[in-house]
Amino acid sequence: MDNLRTASDHELLQLLKQSDHSAYKVIYKRYFHLLFVHAYKKVRDEDQAKDVVQDVFANLWFKREFSLPSTNLAGYLITSVRNKIFDLFSHQKVATKYLDSLSNYLETHQGIPTDHRIREQELAVYIEQQIQKLPPNMKKIFEMSRKKELSHKEIAKKLSTTENNVSKQLNSALRTLKTKLSLFFLFL
Repeated sequence: MDNLRTASDHELLQLLKQSDHSAYKVIYKRYFHLLFVHAYKKVRDEDQAKDVVQDVFANLWFKREFSLPSTNLAGYLITSVRNKIFDLFSHQKVATKYLDSLSNYLETHQGIPTDHRIREQELAVYIEQQIQKLPPNMKKIFEMSRKKELSHKEIAKKLSTTENNVSKQLNSALRTLKTKLSLFFLFL
């Protein structure tokens, strides 16, 4: 592996196409930090940035035999990170809209048959239970954002924290609630 450290990206790609683990490790070590920094600048969350970069490297390995660039490995990897981040933002936006829509629906639909009302009430209770199970600070930020409709800036000011921290906490809360709701619907 020591002799591969000085190999060009092109040489490493050729070895990677032949499923060479050592070449993969060298590419990983060569580009992980660069990709992580790029991802972190966009998502402002270490765990999400690491997840994005790990996904890119996993895809690099899985697509090694049929979908690798012949040149400009760095450009390929950075573009892959950017696309993963777009997917992440899009997914978060959909999840937020879904939770908001569900909440709005529960508030506005009163004249529905009893069976539906009971299910709605059970779902509302379940959602509230899951919100109450969030860590205290995360719960407080989530409720200020979703129930009091405060902006990230307003929440940060009231809690003497950064907007970045507010954003991270909200993203984590939404991710947790989405997972819990998925399980709830799975067992309905």
